[in-house]
Amino acid sequence: MKLSVVVPVYNEKNTIEEIIRRIKAVEDIDKEIILVNDASKDGTTEILKKLESEQPDLKIIYKEVNEGKGAALRDGFKHTTGDYVIVQDADLEYDPQDYKKLLRALEEEKVQVVYGSRFSGSYEQMSTLHYWGNKILTLLTNIFYGVMLTDMETCYKLLPGEFVRKLNIKSNRFNFEPEITAKILKSKMKIKEVPINYQGRKFSEGKKITWKDGFAAVWTLIKFRFVD
Repeated sequence: MKLSVVVPVYNEKNTIEEIIRRIKAVEDIDKEIILVNDASKDGTTEILKKLESEQPDLKIIYKEVNEGKGAALRDGFKHTTGDYVIVQDADLEYDPQDYKKLLRALEEEKVQVVYGSRFSGSYEQMSTLHYWGNKILTLLTNIFYGVMLTDMETCYKLLPGEFVRKLNIKSNRFNFEPEITAKILKSKMKIKEVPINYQGRKFSEGKKITWKDGFAAVWTLIKFRFVD
């Protein structure tokens, strides 16, 4: 099985080389790495161009205008060729070694989609705002869609490649998470959760999601419950 790892990147000059190293360090998985540079302004672009010349196996997409995580993933998904696709944030909050847990569950549980749950695993340095924001959004997902998830907002969503490549993602920002969850559930695919490790970072360290994105996520859950 081939795994496509899609990495949305915006102003991550301090972590981009390390996350690529960590992804490549995951052994015994046939994988491709697709990075989408969302018009970074902090020197990330120059680093990526250097890496591109040194590591020709990397697929790097350079966007001229910053549009947000959802838009970056929409572009990245089009370039995937894997049987399965997973999103990897570039900020080191998630551990690529957990890919193995998700892939193992895929085979053992005979499901089509696997989520990595921070709340059933180990999480550190998550702010009170983000903790309760995640909990509320997951609760609303469970109510609207009749499921029992623990972490809807997780970055680690292991998805069938054919499904992802056919998706019409409309959300440009962080509301990508509720939109894709809504479309998975409306397609009648079952989601299995497995525990993962999470090491959060602060706004001073580059974290970008805010309370405004939380309100957008609520509206997205409602909207895609009844349309599209």
